[in-house]
Amino acid sequence: MIHPLRHRAFRLLLVGRTLSALGDAVIPAALALAVLRVTGSTSALALVLACATVPKLLLLPVGGVVADRFDARRVALVTDLVRCAAQLFIGVELLGAGPTLTHIAAASAVGGVASAFAMPTTSPLVAGTLEQPDRQAANALLAVASNATRLGGPALAGLLILTAGPGWAFILDAASFAASAALLTTIRVRRTPIERRSLLADLAEGWTEVRTRDWYWSSLIAHAAWNGAAAILVTLGPVIVVDQLGGEGVWVLVLEAGAVGLLLGSLLAGRVRPKRPILVANLGLATYALPLLLLATAAPAPAVIASYGIALAALGFLNPVWQTVVQAEIPSHVLARVTSYDWLLSLAATPVGYALAPLGASLWSAELPLVAAAVVVALACLGTAALPSVRRIGAEPAAPSETPAPVPETRPSITR
Repeated sequence: MIHPLRHRAFRLLLVGRTLSALGDAVIPAALALAVLRVTGSTSALALVLACATVPKLLLLPVGGVVADRFDARRVALVTDLVRCAAQLFIGVELLGAGPTLTHIAAASAVGGVASAFAMPTTSPLVAGTLEQPDRQAANALLAVASNATRLGGPALAGLLILTAGPGWAFILDAASFAASAALLTTIRVRRTPIERRSLLADLAEGWTEVRTRDWYWSSLIAHAAWNGAAAILVTLGPVIVVDQLGGEGVWVLVLEAGAVGLLLGSLLAGRVRPKRPILVANLGLATYALPLLLLATAAPAPAVIASYGIALAALGFLNPVWQTVVQAEIPSHVLARVTSYDWLLSLAATPVGYALAPLGASLWSAELPLVAAAVVVALACLGTAALPSVRRIGAEPAAPSETPAPVPETRPSITR
C-alpha cells in the first residue's frame, strides 16, 4: 500500500477540499450575524437557511445521476465555480450600502442547488484517484482536514466579523471555492462510462443498488435516526445548558468538545481497520444516546461535555470507514447515485428533528424529546447488528467495484 499523499492527484484534491471546508466553516456565524443585522428577525434567518437547504435535499438524487453520467471532476469544478459566484454575490451585497434579504436568500438557494450536485462527487473523486488499499487512509485524511477547519473556522469568522464585517467572510468562502476549482483543473480522475438512458431509469438503477443491500439501507436508517436526534439536541440542548448547567460558556465547551471528538475520531479511522467496519461504526454511533440522556436529566456539565466529545468521536470514526466500504462495495458506475441517496436519506431526518423538538417541548417538556431521541438512536444503531450482512461486511473480500456498466458498442468510449 502506498500512502495516499504520495499521489499527486490526491494531494491536490485534499488541498482543494480543505480550503473549501475552511471557507465553509466561517459561514454559519457570518450568515447568522449578517441576516440579523439586515433584518433583526430570526424568522428571516430561518428563511435563508431553508432556501439553502430545501433545494439541496430535493435535487440530491439528480446530482448523483449527473455525477455518474458525466465526469465527476468536471461536475465538482462547475459547482465550485457556481458556489464561488453565489458567495461572492452575498459578500458584495453585504458590503454595499443597502443589502436586501431577497438577494441573500436567492443567492443562498443557488448555492444550495450547486451543493446538491457537488456532494455526490466526493466518493467518485476519491475512488477515481486512488486504488482500494489507499482509500481508507485518504478518506480519513479528508475527514481530518474537514474537522480541523471546524476548530479554526469559528475563530476566523469571529476575527473577520469584528474587524471587517460579515461580508468579507463570504468573500473568503468564494475565494476558497475558486482555489478548489483551480486545483481540480490540474488533476485526472478515472471514470467508468455508462449507457445514456432516461433520468428516471438512472434514478431507478441507483435506488435498486440501495434497496438490494440490506446492510446499506439499514445503516442509512440508523444514520437518519442519528441526524434527527442531533437536530433535537442542538435545538433543546442550549436551553438546558444555559438555564441549568452554567450558561453560554458551557454550551461553547460542549460544541468544542464535539469538534475535538470529530477530529480524534477521524485520526483514529486512519489507523484502525476493524474486521467488521460497518458493525463497529454503527455500534459507535449508539453512544449519541449518552449526551441526550445526560442533558435530559441535567447531569453535571463535565459529564455532558465528555459524553458529547465521545459521541462525536464515534461520528468522526464512522465517516471515513463508511465511505471506504461504500467505495469498495458499490459498483463505480453507480457510486455517485448511491451516494446521493445516502445523503438524502441521512439528512432528511434533520428538518424533522428541528420541527419535533420545539413541538414536543411545548406540549410536554424539553426532557421528553431528548429521552425519546436517545431511545430511537440507540435502537436504530444497535439494531443494525441483528443483520448478518452488517456483521459480514469487511469480514470477507469485497466484490469488485470497478465493473463497468454495459455501454453500447456503437457508442465511442469516453477518453480522458
